[in-house]
Amino acid sequence: MKKQKPLKKKSNLKNVALLSGIGIEMGAIIFLAAKGGLWLDSHYQTEKRIFTAIATLIGVAIAIWVVLRQLKRIKY
Repeated sequence: MKKQKPLKKKSNLKNVALLSGIGIEMGAIIFLAAKGGLWLDSHYQTEKRIFTAIATLIGVAIAIWVVLRQLKRIKY
């Protein structure tokens, strides 16, 4: 059998810190995108809030992209 290397405490703490910030980061990105869409809708006086919908979808896509980039940095 192969011996497994013991996990280093520092890398575990770093991974926990990265993972704990992911939710807050996603929420902030999506929130700011939605607020930007609301601002565009009020600025251009649209009734259907199309800018809010588009900006929120773009915010979700950006948030997922950021999360995937961060997950690549985590070392197991």
